[in-house]
Amino acid sequence: MKGILVIIDGLGDLPSRQLDDKTPLEVAEMPNLDFLAHRGQMGQMYPVRPGFVPESDEAVVSIFGNDLISSSRGQLEARGAGLKLTRGDLAIRVNFATIDSLESGKILDRRAGRTLTTSEAEILAKALNKIKLPCEFEFKATIQHRAVLVLRGGFSDNVTGNDYTYSKGLATAAEKIGDFKPLDEEENTIYTANILKEFIDKAYEVLNNHPVNKDRIKRGLMSANFLLMRGAGIEPPKLRFYKKWMAVVYMPLEKGFAKMCGMTPFSFDYPKLKNLDAYSNLWDGLKKACEFSETALRKNFHDFDYAYIHIKETDLPGHDNKPFEKKHMLEYVDKTFFKFLASFAPPNKIKVVITGDHSTPCRLKAHSADPVPVLFYNQSIPKTNLFSGISGFFKKKEEEAEPKAERVKFCEKEAKKGTLGSFLGKDLIDKVNFVG
Repeated sequence: MKGILVIIDGLGDLPSRQLDDKTPLEVAEMPNLDFLAHRGQMGQMYPVRPGFVPESDEAVVSIFGNDLISSSRGQLEARGAGLKLTRGDLAIRVNFATIDSLESGKILDRRAGRTLTTSEAEILAKALNKIKLPCEFEFKATIQHRAVLVLRGGFSDNVTGNDYTYSKGLATAAEKIGDFKPLDEEENTIYTANILKEFIDKAYEVLNNHPVNKDRIKRGLMSANFLLMRGAGIEPPKLRFYKKWMAVVYMPLEKGFAKMCGMTPFSFDYPKLKNLDAYSNLWDGLKKACEFSETALRKNFHDFDYAYIHIKETDLPGHDNKPFEKKHMLEYVDKTFFKFLASFAPPNKIKVVITGDHSTPCRLKAHSADPVPVLFYNQSIPKTNLFSGISGFFKKKEEEAEPKAERVKFCEKEAKKGTLGSFLGKDLIDKVNFVG
């Protein structure tokens, strides 16, 4: 293997009062990542372009050297969820959400309080698939609050979704549900918008009156009574091909992206959310992701030229304004996966790139246009110098003649001053000389 690209979802952040005006990266104890930073280069990357707030699909698509594709989300999510698509099928990403009523359209929570269990989501999905429409469709619950809707047949994707949280590359605190609007006057486009409206109205009636949600309300939980949709797509996106890559991905979006790029995906069944502790479920997922990533690399690094590793859980604390939780997650990734990487990459002369797909500042509770830090490790280090305890690297023993090394911290502030400079996401792969 020649190179490994690790994307830590929502990595970038802004100073937080809760952390004494520092970012989670600044305060997190990450000696293994700092070890790689000490021997590498840093810089900052605008995932799409300065001033643009990317959704996750836009960021990943751009980071792998592609032009921004506006209608990729639904297609990638559906393919990652294992749904078969034929030409003309419209795929769209869905959130189970909570609104106060269809009349007012006020959004109470975009993710149904993050307490929708796997079994509840599957029961609701089964009920939604019984809705009668003048076309065939398939609705599938995926992970936590996420789902996918596919309308079968010849549809148009030139329609807006009803989720206005991200609009024209700007993050907004959408307080009300949007409407499905045709973006041209073609008959098929208008028909598509009308079908989506019909489905969403019927879906609200099913969800709002479903025993699962009535029981959730009795227990003081948010009702998953509405569906927020975005990223409608009918065409598979045309992406750069990465045939010699393996990908450790486990969320539908990234799984779909890896498949469409020609990568060989390695995944695992995400732990089911069985109780009300969403963060316990996230920690289960994070632990499994770190362990699985290490195992997959050990087993397959002779068979592929490059690897793409995507760690998702670090994004969620940003959306929930939990900077301490984000800090702890970063520290866990460091003491597990990055500890492995710091001892695995150097002797095997593997290049390592570590970055984020976008910034998710805790104080904003949303993605932002801020750049993300980038670390590029590209040095061969003698095995005797590797961390067997990184603290020993930074704190030289008295009997050693070498001067004490100054610790390098991987964070937004230091990355801004790094020798890699500032660049766009679409230039990353070529900049570090990773190839397909």
